[in-house]
Amino acid sequence: MTAKIKVAIIGSGNIGTDLMIKVMRLSKVLEMGAFVGIDSESDGLRRAERMGVPVTAGGIDGLVAMPEFKDISIVFDATSAGAHKHHDAVLRAHGKQVIDLTPAAIGPYTVPSINLDAHLSEPNVNMVTCGGQATIPIVAAINRVSPVHYGEIVASIASKSAGPGTRANIDEFTETTSKAIEIVGGAKRGKAIIVLNPAEPPLMMRDTVYCLCDDADESAIEASVEAMVRDVQSYVPGYHLKQKVQFERVGHNSRLYIPEMGQAYAGLKVTVFIEVEGAAHYLPAYAGNLDIMTSAALKTAERMVELRARSAAE
Repeated sequence: MTAKIKVAIIGSGNIGTDLMIKVMRLSKVLEMGAFVGIDSESDGLRRAERMGVPVTAGGIDGLVAMPEFKDISIVFDATSAGAHKHHDAVLRAHGKQVIDLTPAAIGPYTVPSINLDAHLSEPNVNMVTCGGQATIPIVAAINRVSPVHYGEIVASIASKSAGPGTRANIDEFTETTSKAIEIVGGAKRGKAIIVLNPAEPPLMMRDTVYCLCDDADESAIEASVEAMVRDVQSYVPGYHLKQKVQFERVGHNSRLYIPEMGQAYAGLKVTVFIEVEGAAHYLPAYAGNLDIMTSAALKTAERMVELRARSAAE
């Protein structure tokens, strides 16, 4: 049996802890080498210690000082956009490959269902945002049938599932997701909105995708969206359409004006409603925003290992 690749996770909050549990429960090729935080009393660090994972509350410096560090190949960063810039510089200097779960976007955007293999040799890859992972596949699915002129997404997540890192990165969330809608999703212009829903009991993550594209065969777009949903479900089982894809034709006599583009458009307006139920590895099932990020990061790391093994065999 081939030895597993050791990984480290920086960030002992909700995202980091959920990812750690996924690595330990689900992965056949990854092994936890270190779990890193800055609060020795955090639930994540205490849980990791109970599970036998080497831990440090010394942040990035503590990780580098750990004897286990030399054997770690891939490092996940689940902290904040601001902290990631420093972490990336330190880790690159030590030759570690980085998977960034913050909106820092230092490395290329990676959405497994769209461009999984495109950037896996890069020293740093970015997982966009939870809203991006949930909605950009839909924009791409529509765009491969008919060019998307404008794509707008609204990501609504339970307030209870948004930890300090998420709340500190709201501006970066909207900026990073908007750019990725264009770069990865293929829209000429993208816009992202996030809503922290305080409802009790907490609601599942729900995402709405609006796309304005050229007139096209509705059945072809619907089939493309459904195929993309199945692709995402291969690594996020709780991802599904909330209802059928909605279509509205916009005539030349009633064009939609897009302020961000300074133009009015006619064509086909496509609306898609997504719900993401989490696997509840750490937080309850309503935290689908957590689950889709950690699932995408896990899928990316495992694919990195597969490609490394293939290159070594050749």
